[in-house]
Amino acid sequence: MPSAEKTPPTRAHQSVPEQAPQPVLPTKQDEVAAAGSELIGGPIGRRALLAVAWLTPVRVIALVAIGMFALGMVQKMPCYNGAWFVGASSQYTHACYSDIPHLYQGRGFADGLVPYFDKLPADVGMEYLEYPVLTGLFMQVAAWLTPGSGSIQHQEKFYWMVNAGMLMICTVIIAVCVTRIHRRRPWDALLVALAPAFALTATINWDLFAVALTALAMLMWSRGRAVPAGILIGLAAAAKLYPALLLGPLLVLCWRAGRWRAFWLAAGSAVGAWLAVNLPVMIRHDSAGFHIREGWAKFYTFSQERGVDFGSFWLILSQRMDDPLTTDTVNKLATALMILCCLGVAALALTAPRRPRLAQLVFLVVAAFILTNKVYSPQYVLWLIPLAALARPRWRDFLIWQACEVAYFLGIWGYLAFTTSGDAHKGLPTEGYQLAIAVHLLGTLYLCAVVVRDILMPERDVVRRTGEDDPSGGVLDGAPDVFVLGPAAHPPQQAAPDGAGSCVQWGTGSDRSP
Repeated sequence: MPSAEKTPPTRAHQSVPEQAPQPVLPTKQDEVAAAGSELIGGPIGRRALLAVAWLTPVRVIALVAIGMFALGMVQKMPCYNGAWFVGASSQYTHACYSDIPHLYQGRGFADGLVPYFDKLPADVGMEYLEYPVLTGLFMQVAAWLTPGSGSIQHQEKFYWMVNAGMLMICTVIIAVCVTRIHRRRPWDALLVALAPAFALTATINWDLFAVALTALAMLMWSRGRAVPAGILIGLAAAAKLYPALLLGPLLVLCWRAGRWRAFWLAAGSAVGAWLAVNLPVMIRHDSAGFHIREGWAKFYTFSQERGVDFGSFWLILSQRMDDPLTTDTVNKLATALMILCCLGVAALALTAPRRPRLAQLVFLVVAAFILTNKVYSPQYVLWLIPLAALARPRWRDFLIWQACEVAYFLGIWGYLAFTTSGDAHKGLPTEGYQLAIAVHLLGTLYLCAVVVRDILMPERDVVRRTGEDDPSGGVLDGAPDVFVLGPAAHPPQQAAPDGAGSCVQWGTGSDRSP
């Protein structure tokens, strides 16, 4: 493994064995982490580390993630004990709502219907399952593991438990991947394991499956394995739409570094994997030829046709306008805003004084998708938590953002309790819910702002303070730039130290001497 400085050893040092870089301890670098460690006796010392050597970062973080996930399940206990079934408002006043038990019967799993192939009953209000193919498979596997005996309420509770067990496995995968992506900063994954919004939203829906595949893709890319990374991106996009956004940051970063082969390998593998999963469900053949299956297309048509919904700034506009925008207009405006944000991120990547890290750009693009979308379900925060831990591993900023997300989590259930409690008006009125949405938006924008600041002022990036370039960048890590726009294209030069007779260009994204 190369040293942290990434400089070739001189003849005088060739006889000295190279030592592996030591892991960065957050309690030595982060004031909030150091203060928080006082709850468990203060920062761990060298002798304590030796005494519990078997407690590696991966094992500790995996155990913490499981513990927090279990606490999130405990938080859902009022619903498991009856609030899912006794009335609509009860599950909201206890803030324990989950889609999982309701869709067991509502999407035909209890009746043995095959997703995408069998039409749902007319009283369901949905003709086919409105989830991507791999998520539908995940739901179907859980249905196969659910006993078909007993009352429907018993089956729904068992279905939720089976899904919770499968989602716990996804949680461990996510925590382990984040631990291993930044080899010198494994403890940053505690941000994921201890994130309160992660525990609260983990079992609302099936998003953790796509998040786990995305984390595996980023781990593969960090190891320089473009084809496995692309395959995993394609599979993740077959479970949820947002992982396809990773290809944008990969494009501009590979463009700046001139690593086109790695990008095309990843992009081609992603498309191939997505098609391999979707084509068997997508295409049907009859006497008239080949057609797109209506059940497969339901996810995409539903996303296009649904109106402005919970959590978005579009909802605030809709509730405050005398003549709300039509769904078609919102679709066009949201798409235009997303394109503008992506162009802005691309310009930032190509003009920054130093090539941004992959995790920084992926976080910004996914955050832009969340901020401009016409709906924000509370579990969407799961998309961002691993990316935030990699892009900005600072406890203060992370906890500020998490506080905003927890406030929104409580706000949406309070608002739904208000709208379903009839004349009792229990919960949060419309104005209060709009404030909760604004808090969520401001918290996400704040984290985006500090990530952008780190990109424009790379000396403030805590990941790079230890001499590394882009631990999550794979073939991009330490690569010189070949295409840069703006002032960064003609940086000033500094004389190499110790009269080495070479110059290091600022903004090359590399610590190696040219």
